[in-house]
Amino acid sequence: MTTVASPLEHARLAARDRPSAICGSTTTTYGQTWQRCRQLVGALRLLGLDRGDRVAVVAANCHRYLEIYQAVPAGGFVLVPLNARHSATELAYALTDAGVRVLITDRDPGSLADLVERVVLLPSAYEELLAAAPEAPLGEGVHEDDLAGLFYTGGTTGGAKGVMLSHRNLIANTFSSLVVLGLREDDRWLAMAPMFHAAGTFATLACTWRGVVNVVLPTFGPGAALDLIERHRCTTTIGVPTMLAAMVEEQARQPRDVSSMRVFTHGAAPIATEVVRRAAAAFPTTELIHLYGATETAPLITASAHEERLLDGPQARACGRPVPGVEIAIDDPVDGIGEVLVHGDNVMQGYWGKPEQTAAALVDGWYRSGDLGRLDDTGSLHLVDRAKDMLVTGGENVYSTEVEEALYAHPAVLEAAVFGVPDDRWGEAVHAVVVPRTPVTAEELMTHCRTLLAGYKVPKRVEVTDQPLPKSGAGKVLKRSLREPHWAGQDTRI
Repeated sequence: MTTVASPLEHARLAARDRPSAICGSTTTTYGQTWQRCRQLVGALRLLGLDRGDRVAVVAANCHRYLEIYQAVPAGGFVLVPLNARHSATELAYALTDAGVRVLITDRDPGSLADLVERVVLLPSAYEELLAAAPEAPLGEGVHEDDLAGLFYTGGTTGGAKGVMLSHRNLIANTFSSLVVLGLREDDRWLAMAPMFHAAGTFATLACTWRGVVNVVLPTFGPGAALDLIERHRCTTTIGVPTMLAAMVEEQARQPRDVSSMRVFTHGAAPIATEVVRRAAAAFPTTELIHLYGATETAPLITASAHEERLLDGPQARACGRPVPGVEIAIDDPVDGIGEVLVHGDNVMQGYWGKPEQTAAALVDGWYRSGDLGRLDDTGSLHLVDRAKDMLVTGGENVYSTEVEEALYAHPAVLEAAVFGVPDDRWGEAVHAVVVPRTPVTAEELMTHCRTLLAGYKVPKRVEVTDQPLPKSGAGKVLKRSLREPHWAGQDTRI
């Protein structure tokens, strides 16, 4: 039986003395990581936690985050990694919805402390907890279909859903990642994407399995990322397109030695072909891989290898073929285009406490992605639009209804519609059209939204109009009519 404990057990035997993580001035080995993970499990049991209890983490990237990510499910508990950029309101909803008992965080929890039984502050209290705890077994009594983590998508009471991923789901993704990345024992993984995001930890278990060192960047900056590549001879990484674009610009401004980079993957948001072209020039010895996935699929669905070789052909905008162990299909296609369906051991168990949304998303074992696409004659997937009322900005999912709820909370707002518009930096930018009932400015509305939403969800622009929003005969707002002028001339709507 293979669970999240299995990669740790393998690394303990095969890579005990090899470094598992380099974080600033701290270096840990896989032998030490094994011991510390066992101590964390022992500590959680001393705190009174039982199998299946939820443990949340709100923190920046660090070597301790990697321990928490692996030890909590390996000990039979359920990991709840929460977006460190979310507002207190959003975090409070997730903590309450998940029934979290222990919160591990590197910041003042404020009123969040009242929602859990225990807060463990990083690094001091965390280290004290481990030092006082006995080691406990990893993987004992843990089964493949046990819940390993709740990974929240969205962010408000209306939109947030806890994606239930089992040990089987995470291990299926691990096997896919090992094949797609071709990880080697001498690789050095640059952990620069935020670890609370599916992209930030999609390769964590694969790296552990192969005994690969994680070079951790606590907070992303393009210069800092390039410096770590040069200093530690990093070979592989993942970044959302905005990260890749920023690193390309920084590399042009102040070149570093990036010749060690073997594979640079990107995903979590659409990317412009021109960004890929510039990336190929900035990283001339590096294979670029486009990954498509979703939190609900743990996350990998497809991969497009050697993207730098496809820039001038029909595959330039393709997402690639399904990764090993994953099937995709196009549902009810019209002119070849339909909703993308996904099947495999990577597909989630469902949404925590939301049976209706689960039933809508999972049909006969297939996950309905909400993305519209087509398959070409090579089996590659091309995305053309998003069926869900969601946009992706800088690699973060934003549900339009979340932002609309915030806008409607302002007394001056009569009608509101939120959608994504193309943006060179963020891929998509949050855009709002508001019909006021009393005079209000765009600046006032954006300031209001900042009190309720994470910064990346706040509209970059608000159009205030005295014209009613266009609606269908059934009264539904016709967002496509509002979006279309902004997407004119674009070859996709995603």
